[in-house]
Amino acid sequence: MMRYCVYGKNNQSIKLDPRTKLLLCLCISVTLIAGSSAGVLRYLNYIPALVPFLFMISLKKYKNALIYLAVYVVCEIGTSALVPYLPDAVNILFTGVIAFSTRLIPGAMMGWFLFSTTTVSEFVAAMDRMHVTKKITVPISVMFRFLPTIREEYTAVQKAMRLREAGSFRNPVKMLEYRMVPFLMSVVSIGNDLAASALTRGLDSPCRRTNMCRIGFTWWDVAVVALLIIFYSCYIPIAVFRR
Repeated sequence: MMRYCVYGKNNQSIKLDPRTKLLLCLCISVTLIAGSSAGVLRYLNYIPALVPFLFMISLKKYKNALIYLAVYVVCEIGTSALVPYLPDAVNILFTGVIAFSTRLIPGAMMGWFLFSTTTVSEFVAAMDRMHVTKKITVPISVMFRFLPTIREEYTAVQKAMRLREAGSFRNPVKMLEYRMVPFLMSVVSIGNDLAASALTRGLDSPCRRTNMCRIGFTWWDVAVVALLIIFYSCYIPIAVFRR
């Protein structure tokens, strides 16, 4: 089996195996969503929330990193400062939603890091190494192509409507008619095309798939796993003893 390719989509300084990226996504999402934020744990939660920021810096996505950091800090500090001064109804409807979004944003940004730095071949090869069923691998592989294509299609529709001076925010009805309707029709067509492409490439074949992608653990993966072990060796005892 041939396994050779340039690692990743980008010229990234931190080269991680797709399995390590999946582990990071899982750990950060579970820690922030299911974990507690009482006492010292609130400050420990800032550590996994900082991980997507560091990875965006490593990708030289400085603008995205600053936007993410600003949104997270404003949501985190703003909700704590405004809760005592706002009515209960406002806190339940808006402040609580904003506070909960601070637990979702880091996991979503790690998902963005996974999608933007991992090719379909690398992901499929990693799933094959883990003996994951094709029922899970194929839909996620299609999503790797689906999301970037959707973004490009929406940009194309937006530029076309701007050229025709149609569907601005001043007229929401026309915007839905001239932008969203063509966009949604394109989404259906793109989904069908990508599904057919996946079948053509043989992603659902029961035979062992041959690919030209080299994956494997490096010292970056070892360092990340070691840091995760150190973090949870401190986090879990504190969370257990506080109960």
